[in-house]
Amino acid sequence: MIVWLASYPKSGNTFVRSLLSSYIFSNDGSFNFELIKNIKQFPDNSLFNQIGVDTNNEEEMYQNYINSQKIFNKKDSIRFLKTHSCFVNTNKFKFTDRHNTLGVIYIVRDPRNIVTSFAHHFQKTPEQALENLLSSQYIGKESKTHCTTYVGSWKYHYNSWKVFRRFNKYLLVRYEDLTNNTEKTFLNILKFIAHLAQVKFVLDKKKFENTLKTTEFEKLRKLEDEESFAEAKVDIKTGKKIKFFNMGTKNDWKKLLDKNVRESLDKELADEMRELNYL
Repeated sequence: MIVWLASYPKSGNTFVRSLLSSYIFSNDGSFNFELIKNIKQFPDNSLFNQIGVDTNNEEEMYQNYINSQKIFNKKDSIRFLKTHSCFVNTNKFKFTDRHNTLGVIYIVRDPRNIVTSFAHHFQKTPEQALENLLSSQYIGKESKTHCTTYVGSWKYHYNSWKVFRRFNKYLLVRYEDLTNNTEKTFLNILKFIAHLAQVKFVLDKKKFENTLKTTEFEKLRKLEDEESFAEAKVDIKTGKKIKFFNMGTKNDWKKLLDKNVRESLDKELADEMRELNYL
């Protein structure tokens, strides 16, 4: 059965995967980036290829989301999958169902900081990043290695996954709590997984402490930033160097966003931001 690590892009999914992969897939809790490969992304070309689905045909792919997930249910174990997809449940397209999903860990981040992060990493202005956040988006459409993923808007994405709350199979993790109080937040994640698995929670204290030590957020952020810069120093089409939206050493929306962008976000996402104590 699948436990989803679901999030809108740039919301802390990598940090959660790093913590989980270190604690679950290592002998002593020591982190390295190879361990993250144990938590794959969905949708993924390789899964659809196993069941003969043409990933260039979006409709065929959407119709076979659940069929591809059945691969994981052949084994009597919990499988973690990362996704940036919103949760879709219509007659034509169901992202997943209760026969394949054990639960959801949903990672959310203050949308004001997502705007600045998007602008920085994807070479956009804050206004362009805001427009992306508020409108329905796809990722991977032009990628040769990743499947097309329907992300939706930030608002739709966040609200869509809350349906699992009614089944007591939903854990909300705020990015801010994850980075400011990693120990408590990660402990809650491990307890939630034990709850889903219906087993008694037993903590390996030494492994837990080593996981926290080797996955310190600032180290991971630095590595991830270096990786992003290395990939985007030069525009492939023009060969010219790319100018990043400079957010300095810390992503602080209070210093980076102008009044108009902030007011637009506060207005459009007021209900959700109050629910999350961001307002």
